[in-house]
Amino acid sequence: MRYLLGIDDTDNLESRGTGHRVRQLADWLAENQLASPLGITRHQLLVDPGIPYTSHNSSACLAVETEKQDEVWEAAREFLLRESAVGSDAGLCLAEWNAISAEVLDFGRRAKLEVLTMPAAEQTASRSRIRCEGLTGTHGGIIGALSAIGLHRAGNDGRYLWLPGLRDLKDKYQVKEICAKGHVDRICTVEHVDLTAETVVDVGEWIRPILRDGKATLYVEEKNNEWYIISKDRIKSLSN
Repeated sequence: MRYLLGIDDTDNLESRGTGHRVRQLADWLAENQLASPLGITRHQLLVDPGIPYTSHNSSACLAVETEKQDEVWEAAREFLLRESAVGSDAGLCLAEWNAISAEVLDFGRRAKLEVLTMPAAEQTASRSRIRCEGLTGTHGGIIGALSAIGLHRAGNDGRYLWLPGLRDLKDKYQVKEICAKGHVDRICTVEHVDLTAETVVDVGEWIRPILRDGKATLYVEEKNNEWYIISKDRIKSLSN
């Protein structure tokens, strides 16, 4: 079965960010044969003086396939309690893909627009039967963790920090190779014109598909009769 792990606020100003920590968690779960990681997305939440955050107020969602949800939960808790930085306010949520409610999707949408509270996150998670726990500090990371699950499940927010094989791709490949090796679902222009399977694309060194319509979508553009992924700044603007 497919599950989503929402994680937020595992870092401090001196440590590596939450995205890095979640990639480590994905490796940990795979190495211990607890789950098969499917992808990690980053989700930008509201930046507001009323919200404490380390740098950008983004959270992460790890999608996995597993039949060992209880063991995955305990392993993720143990990992984050051990690895979260001093002074962090780490939060963890775990939800079964088909059980994620419209209320959770709405919670994620609202987190991009308004200041939400820990009680609201706890109540939403409880009504939706989502495991939710603050692990360090104030436990405020549960807000972003639950939001990440809602935004990932809705399928139209954020960008992929990791997909199996994605970070090994550099230089030029045919579209069909990028999809096969990097687990990308779609390669198209920002106007949503799909490229043919044989078209060659230069992926550069910062390949970050965007989550659109539930698919890992790599946006590209043509320059001097060659295809390139769109710029980092444009990827960030489209995925935030």
